[in-house]
Amino acid sequence: MLSHADNETICRVGKGTPMGDLMRQYWVPFALAKELEPDCDPLRIMLLGERFLAIRTTSGTPVLMDETCPHRGASMWYARNENEGIRCVYHGWKFDGTGACVDMPNEPVGSNFKDKVRLPTYPVTEAGGLVWAYIGPRHTPPPMPSFEWFDNPDGTSASWAFQRECNWLQALEGDIDTSHFGFLHVGHADPEDAPEGSFLRYTIEDRAPRYKVLDTEFGATYGAYRPAGSEESLYWRFAHFLFPFYTMVPTGVLGTKSQLRAWVPMDDTHTMAFHSAPGARRYTAPASQKVGITEREATATEFLPNTSDWFGRFRITARVENDHLIDRALQRSGESYTGLAGVNVEDQAITESMGPIFDRTREHLGSSDIMVIRVRRRLLAAARALAAEGTVPPAVDAPAVYQQRSGGIVLPADADWMEATAELRKAGVEHPELDPALAGGA
Repeated sequence: MLSHADNETICRVGKGTPMGDLMRQYWVPFALAKELEPDCDPLRIMLLGERFLAIRTTSGTPVLMDETCPHRGASMWYARNENEGIRCVYHGWKFDGTGACVDMPNEPVGSNFKDKVRLPTYPVTEAGGLVWAYIGPRHTPPPMPSFEWFDNPDGTSASWAFQRECNWLQALEGDIDTSHFGFLHVGHADPEDAPEGSFLRYTIEDRAPRYKVLDTEFGATYGAYRPAGSEESLYWRFAHFLFPFYTMVPTGVLGTKSQLRAWVPMDDTHTMAFHSAPGARRYTAPASQKVGITEREATATEFLPNTSDWFGRFRITARVENDHLIDRALQRSGESYTGLAGVNVEDQAITESMGPIFDRTREHLGSSDIMVIRVRRRLLAAARALAAEGTVPPAVDAPAVYQQRSGGIVLPADADWMEATAELRKAGVEHPELDPALAGGA
């Protein structure tokens, strides 16, 4: 468990907090690229507890700006996005995509006052179907993380998002806790429900994996292992935490799987989960619909209509207010362990049920929580080193370390877990000998 002070340190992300200042060292995704069309209406963006607005200019450049007009503080959300800039409707002041004031129509002819006023804007770029900003202290931003598909020659990426109404850390921790899969998602299944020789079958046959965890230059890696049908082989699930809030989950086959999840804090009690993957590698249906659901299907949850509220984007229909639409009859029937509608809703219900920010002084952690413990320690150490000594956090200036892959693999029982998977975890390597169907939904 964490002390109250440590829990506050690791959960709070506002400007001036240890964790908030750490996250501001990195590029942060804040929108799907498709949310911003040329000359679109301003989009309210809550990011690390601060209010911003996003637009795309007439020529297609994405812009992130402060919400308030530098004149007298009117909200620029009411402004007009027009002709390569945004015009405040209060007095007509217009700012271009760099924040420079290009028109001040209520000032006398010949006035140079507009040259002295700027609307704060931030460095923005696009990659992986997402729009990213740097809102940190450096005059020149650090390099972008170099996830392998960001440089796809055809530029295609599959990206999507959903919101969790809870603190970012409890949302992220579900991704680095592999043992819950055998209960929350497939607790109703029997081994014979899964294809023989599949990863899913091994998971159901042994729901209590053992673990190895390793600190890495990008964050931390774990391998969870269990028997793979005999004493001679082990089924390993490899997954990563990457600073400051990324995960690569262990579903799929190691060596064929590329994707990221970014658990971006909107504020202390709301999180936007952004997903990005190569566009050519969309997920297909699992071998057994009875016991598994693909990540793509799991994220294709019904959404409420987006609103213009600060927290009005990408909210799924299953919510705390309606008990996440749990079906107790289905739960009792044995056809579903939870009575909840699929993997994404199950994860959402559990993490939101902990409350906005869980009091971790009440926890009782076991051996299955070893990766959770390691990640917390790494985050706290990095945040404190930055606050006390100005130490640059891990991977800020090392974009290549984000070139990782996750997933499952069967290895001989006596194999070294890291040496045997070095090529499989490496980005940019094709492995035609691997069959993605081995996962069987796990």
